[in-house]
Amino acid sequence: MAEIEREAMEYDVVVVGAGPAGLSAAIRLKQLDADLEVVVLEKGSEVGAHILSGAVLDPCGLEALIPDWKEKGAPLNVPVHEDNFYMLGEAGEIRIPNFPMPPLMNNHGNYIVSMGNVCRWMAEQAEEMGIEIFPGMACSELVYGDNGEVKGVIAGEFGKNADGTPGPAYEPGMELHGKYVFISEGVRGSLAKEVINKYDLAAGKEVQKYGVGMKEIWEIDPAKHKEGTVTHTMGWPLGGNAGGGSFIYHLDNNQVYVGFVVHLNYKNPHLFPYMEFQRFKHHPMVADLLKGGKRVAYGARAITEGGYQSMPKLVAPGVALLGCSAGMVNVPRIKGNHNAMLSGKAAAEAAYDAIKAERSGDELTAYETEVRGGAIGKDLKKVRNVKPMWSKWGMIPSLILGGLDMWTNTLGFSFFGTLGHGKNDAESTQEASKHKPIDYPKPDGTLSFDRLTNVSFAMTNHEESQPCHLRLGDADTPVNVNLPKYAEPAQRYCPAGVYEIVEKDGKPEFVVNFQNCVHCKTCDIKDPSQNITWTTPQGGDGPNYPNM
Repeated sequence: MAEIEREAMEYDVVVVGAGPAGLSAAIRLKQLDADLEVVVLEKGSEVGAHILSGAVLDPCGLEALIPDWKEKGAPLNVPVHEDNFYMLGEAGEIRIPNFPMPPLMNNHGNYIVSMGNVCRWMAEQAEEMGIEIFPGMACSELVYGDNGEVKGVIAGEFGKNADGTPGPAYEPGMELHGKYVFISEGVRGSLAKEVINKYDLAAGKEVQKYGVGMKEIWEIDPAKHKEGTVTHTMGWPLGGNAGGGSFIYHLDNNQVYVGFVVHLNYKNPHLFPYMEFQRFKHHPMVADLLKGGKRVAYGARAITEGGYQSMPKLVAPGVALLGCSAGMVNVPRIKGNHNAMLSGKAAAEAAYDAIKAERSGDELTAYETEVRGGAIGKDLKKVRNVKPMWSKWGMIPSLILGGLDMWTNTLGFSFFGTLGHGKNDAESTQEASKHKPIDYPKPDGTLSFDRLTNVSFAMTNHEESQPCHLRLGDADTPVNVNLPKYAEPAQRYCPAGVYEIVEKDGKPEFVVNFQNCVHCKTCDIKDPSQNITWTTPQGGDGPNYPNM
């Protein structure tokens, strides 16, 4: 196939992804020099369409970036008033008191927000500063310079046939070049994976770890609504089958965010994270809250959980990894948006200094130094052992020892040093023969729902004639390896029902319903054969989240 000719546009900085990290970087660049040419490319149909987060926001990142955010009308309208933590059993719950918890676990001073709406507001601030933001522009490839540096991206390629060849309405997209490229595409993004692999940025680091987070928005009975209440739970229904827990956040307008996180290092391939979430809502405490209400939205995404010791090197020639592309979530706090914003600010400052010194295409070492030694590094270092403790010793020991470790880390030391994570999440999956299948109750259609019904509330859409963006390394592996060995867990770990085993002519066949995909990346992470690679579909496709 002949090389495709594309137009090229030149910028000072190209930002991939209009999430909190990317938008913060763009805004900070313009604050430093209004004449800098900055472009932000977003694969969602609009800014916020692909943003899904808890979210209780620590405003420190926003304070550092836009100190007068209140006057400018940022949508942080629900301060946290009450902070609850429960251990659940099947029929009851025990509240864990707040006083023994380390101060960093306190949510007072934080806000219950829709991060989608926060990003929409940030995009408005950015556009007022003259920043170009192009939604519906998926970045499908990196462009490399003569010296092996990242010099840009290809964005806006449309109209390929299912086999990857140009269709009748093919648009080749454009090359957007920058003195520096910022990758802020969220968890397990395809460009970040390429950069990490090409430049060996994970060398000497612990493996990255992940969870899958699922979330519904409910409108509930006003008599049960307590605006500003934050509740987290652990225990039932997961028990010893997997790490994880839930969140219930009461925002305004009689709405609550109901979410559930399952750590993806679980061993039993019969585990069905989505059904664990649905079962959780039948706990008496939760069922009573939701009774008489209605679910109005659903979504899912992976969460980086490896923390401080799993962050790869953040820079390579011409490129920097921001926010969740590098893995900056504080796991026990269930917060990463503040660090994403701080990372965007730090990357912008490093790039500004470089451009001012007439440099380009080199490594922004000042950004790496600031992240590891500044507020982000300090935030993550204090909690670095909580996740590996849970993985090694289980929930109760990790609660006690993790709490102790967080307390001592506030004083600047740890009895445990820095613990490792061991296997990655795919390798953690054991053979199906070692585990019993799990019998899940059928969804009742009132509190709990089947996957395909719920996915319709994510408003996801993919143009079906394009190439499948979920690439199989070997088309035979799902049936020949994963099915006999692991009972093909893709049928269960995907929270959108993308993967099925169906019988055709008396033989099992692996079906990929890519139109259902909500871009959570769980398959890319958890497939035990590491046979599935998530790539970007054409721009604008995917979920269209409202207030997630």
